[in-house]
Amino acid sequence: METVLSSPAKVNLTLRVLGKRDDGFHEISSLMQPLSLADRIIVNISDGDGISISCDNPTVPIDERNLVHIAASLFLEKAELKRQVDIDIIKKIPVGGGMGGGSSNAATLLMGLNELCDRPFDEQGLLELAASIGSDVPFFILESPAVARGRGELLERVTLPPLSYLLINPGFEVSAGWAYTNLGLTKSGKNNNLMYLEKYPVSPKEAAGILYNDLERPVLKAHPDLIRYKCMISEHGALATLMSGSGPTVFGIFDGPAGAKAALNEISGHLDASVLICTAEGLAGLTR
Repeated sequence: METVLSSPAKVNLTLRVLGKRDDGFHEISSLMQPLSLADRIIVNISDGDGISISCDNPTVPIDERNLVHIAASLFLEKAELKRQVDIDIIKKIPVGGGMGGGSSNAATLLMGLNELCDRPFDEQGLLELAASIGSDVPFFILESPAVARGRGELLERVTLPPLSYLLINPGFEVSAGWAYTNLGLTKSGKNNNLMYLEKYPVSPKEAAGILYNDLERPVLKAHPDLIRYKCMISEHGALATLMSGSGPTVFGIFDGPAGAKAALNEISGHLDASVLICTAEGLAGLTR
């Protein structure tokens, strides 16, 4: 039995790091939106016992290190099933780009396997499986914009408009561990407070007004080219710019897809071939 799944990227519209937890993780509060930019995952299950992964990006591990492998193994174990699971990943989301590609792949696979195997888990069960795989994985189970708290596992669905984005990834990875290690937690109390609107943004202008990422400063300091990319995006009509997650992908919010595409056309000719630039739409999510 085969299915083809869409595995979306995400951006962090806000990311506040509130402190170090006793379990070694960081306490965060983050407003995230899934994107139309997505990997494609082809899953085939059959009689047998084993997990195989292929991927068109040679930098992606295809063994037990891949979160998709971990997700498939955990699903079969908890569902008490023995199956051969063959997975092919076609990457569009930059690897190590702060856009949740690996986490999204794992969550998408969990949901796909759940459908193929007659839904042994409800949404809460899938969220519990996802939380044991990685901090960002539960977010993608919701298929909706959400605020994530705790280490990322405490989630609240929210409503956001379908925002238009221009994204630039410089073609290298930034380790999330490095970004958190170099953050420092001596920020002002103002930066430690939740500073969302009383109602969640209903327009691109309102969304642009809340952008904030505690991890941006150390990453931009180490990689000043990202500042240049942010300036280019701003100069071509973005309402605001920010780095997503632990970076290094930076993005701008536009008041519609036409503006984002016009900026892409103007900027793309000034970038090195190793730099990825694309537009994407923010997904408003499912009504539950």
